[in-house]
Amino acid sequence: MQRPVIAVLMDYESQGSFSSRPHYALRTGYFSAIERAGGIPIAIPYLASTTDAILSLAQAVVIPGGFYDFPPPYYGEPADHNTPPHPRSQFEDGFTREILKRDIPLLGICAGMQVLGAVMGATLFRDVHKVLETTTDHLNGKPAEQTAHPVSITPGTRLHAIVEADRIDVNTAHNEALDTIPDTITVNAVADDGVIEGIEIPGYRFALGVQWHPEFFQAAQTANQPHKAIFEALIEAAHGDHA
Repeated sequence: MQRPVIAVLMDYESQGSFSSRPHYALRTGYFSAIERAGGIPIAIPYLASTTDAILSLAQAVVIPGGFYDFPPPYYGEPADHNTPPHPRSQFEDGFTREILKRDIPLLGICAGMQVLGAVMGATLFRDVHKVLETTTDHLNGKPAEQTAHPVSITPGTRLHAIVEADRIDVNTAHNEALDTIPDTITVNAVADDGVIEGIEIPGYRFALGVQWHPEFFQAAQTANQPHKAIFEALIEAAHGDHA
């Protein structure tokens, strides 16, 4: 069977170790995880004029993690017309909506899950530790290849069918978290402190988000099975598996 093409949205840096000028950047783990699961990863820049061609080529899309400012409406606040939006956020909102419009399989990881939730009508906490009383450090200092805390997987969800477990251990690195959830979204994973760790959108071929970073496990030679299964399920959906 031919490997499907999986488009991966790039992250953005205004400056950094690669260049003093604005540039796209993304950890190699995303690409390795897709390749190991059986896909061909391609990197996507923020060029709206190419969206149609890219989405005509891609058989699935990954919206990755990243630390950057979301637009105020994501937090249930009025739009700020005096502050230019972050380049990534300016592009990916419409890009994600177009993916859903075309019903292309979509996996959102960390910030990517939050974007998926927001375009479907959810709102976010800016800093989960300032809103919830929790002993879980969601912005964890451990190496991302190590698990940080468990999550409970909701029975009957697609994620539960994918990982085949009621609880799994995950890594963690996030300030924001989903707050209000509309009926269009199904919560499929929750941390012990109540923080939403996974969502899926019923009625689509594959529209799933996880708050953790499964690519760190799948990219390793000895992939952790539940996290490996998430990427494998995306590849199956890209092949046309509508399960």
